Amino acid sequence: MLVIDMNNSLEFKDVNDLYNRVKPALYSKIKELRGLGYKHLTETDIWNYLVSHDWKDKKGLLLSDLISDILYCDNNALNDYVSNKINQKSINEEEIL
Repeated sequence: MLVIDMNNSLEFKDVNDLYNRVKPALYSKIKELRGLGYKHLTETDIWNYLVSHDWKDKKGLLLSDLISDILYCDNNALNDYVSNKINQKSINEEEIL
């Protein structure tokens, strides 16, 4: 996976390598969310939300774009995304029973 930095290209071995690179921004966003009362959201929730919504069809993203998207993602949309995922999981588990 290639993510472009403003000065040069950065190569990441895999998605986990990229995730670890942006983890400080994810941690910062979680601290903000906790202060606003979103106690149930996790770093992985933010990552999955952005991967499935904001970054899904984009190519050649700048590392700074990723960080900005993490720090400024819509808190309500993120909460709705996670709530929907929890509800879908609940429905699927009930259907199995």
